[in-house]
Amino acid sequence: MSGKWRFGRFFLVLLMAIIITGCSTKKEVSTKENYGESASKDGGTLIIARLSDAENLDHQFMSTINAASVTHSKIYEGLVGRDKNAEINPLLAEEWKQLDDVTWEFKLRKDVKFHDGTPFNADAVKATFDRLLDPNVGSPRAVVFKMVQEVKVVDEYTVQFILSEPFSPLLSILSSHEGGIISPKAIEKFGEKIINEPNGTGPLVFESWTPGQEIVFTKNNEYWGNKAKVDKVLFKVVPEETTRISMLETGEAHIAEPLSVPMMSTVEASSAAEVYRSEGFGTEYIGFNVQKEPFNDARVRKAIAYAVEMDSIIKGVYNNVGKKANSLLGSKVFGFNADMKAYEYNLNEAKRLLAEAGYPDGFETTIKTMDSKERINMAEVLQSQLKGIGVKVNIQVLEYGTFIEQANKGDSEMFILSWRNATGDADYNQYNLFHTNSHGAAGNTFFYSNEEVDHLIEDARKEKDQNKRIELYAKSQELEMEDAVYIPVRVIENLAAVTKNVEGFSISPSGYLEINDVSIK
Repeated sequence: MSGKWRFGRFFLVLLMAIIITGCSTKKEVSTKENYGESASKDGGTLIIARLSDAENLDHQFMSTINAASVTHSKIYEGLVGRDKNAEINPLLAEEWKQLDDVTWEFKLRKDVKFHDGTPFNADAVKATFDRLLDPNVGSPRAVVFKMVQEVKVVDEYTVQFILSEPFSPLLSILSSHEGGIISPKAIEKFGEKIINEPNGTGPLVFESWTPGQEIVFTKNNEYWGNKAKVDKVLFKVVPEETTRISMLETGEAHIAEPLSVPMMSTVEASSAAEVYRSEGFGTEYIGFNVQKEPFNDARVRKAIAYAVEMDSIIKGVYNNVGKKANSLLGSKVFGFNADMKAYEYNLNEAKRLLAEAGYPDGFETTIKTMDSKERINMAEVLQSQLKGIGVKVNIQVLEYGTFIEQANKGDSEMFILSWRNATGDADYNQYNLFHTNSHGAAGNTFFYSNEEVDHLIEDARKEKDQNKRIELYAKSQELEMEDAVYIPVRVIENLAAVTKNVEGFSISPSGYLEINDVSIK
């Protein structure tokens, strides 16, 4: 593959030059500024070529890490954040304490302003969470903070979160993108509508968004903390992966993500770029819509699980990048159950269960996936494997945004998805993916409901004893596996291609791009 690519690279570059010359955007940015001359000194423009655009720029309406990765910790910041070791650290709150089971108090920084010049204070924190939790706004992320009964202003720089019930992982979700604090002026301007001009306190400032093409941020020279090392950041939408990699070779971009496993060898052979990889919190999985026939029968779901030979998928599709998963929790996530057992390959048992469910000759179904090489390859392997039990699988490949929209609506039977876990705590996985209250855009695209699982998840949220929380999550995961709601595939490895003159880039275990410390040499 890499040899063919190198042979055709000249023609790719030539084609890209024609395409780029012919493209128009809302805001003209000079070729010099974008693609080269400033890269040899401090500052410059960091160009990130991405598979797909953000579905929106409002943290309270984002349903994917792909979108949140653009703005989280860059435009918006939370009261707390995570350091490079994924430990909770002060951010917009200097300190905090839990006053009782349901009251958390935060002391805020006094030297912070929003990008529009509005002072950051307790009123701004309250305004942010009042909007998030307002049923008239209808934020799909409100469910994450459902336990917050009131955000109370104590004084200008002290705020309390009054909960309706104990919630042990509060800090973990405050550190995720849903906890980003929004300028009160932006809230006043957009109200119940999606914010399309994000305004926060972070080291980068929103400049423009041309949907489907690019998002542009500039350096916040008034930032309260360590200022960004580049002057400008461009997130360019480049759906074709070979084009993204070609842009690194020609100096038209510095980072290309995501990087597929098949393209790793091409990047490794490059003189201009190298592979970035790190283990994530999340996992990749095959999901079932359990409300759609025939997948409303657990025997059918189990039969499919028994018919999948996962080792060959991990090796053949992913070239052993990302270890085999046993649940939807990555091994670094709090609450991971190392003793969980996924279904092992057993064709006879698969056929027996199908016959018992009334499908002795199999059936026809459709699996949906986004337009990425690995996902399409995996769908093709599944299509081949499931022929062994008489199941005919049609593959439907969709543009990422369309795919997510259809999965959220329940317009699916089988699908290939991932959950990156923004917080590193099992609650974010379990509540969003499996609780009855989370059907649809909140994360439960299985449309799964199990009263016992709901109670276990709720009990784990309230439990202060961390060992007891682990036990509760172990039970909930075992019940989900017994119900065969999904088939775990692998623990995600974050992959990107990065030019060799870029320093300081990383991807957090949650999947957020970390670019605040990036410099271009």
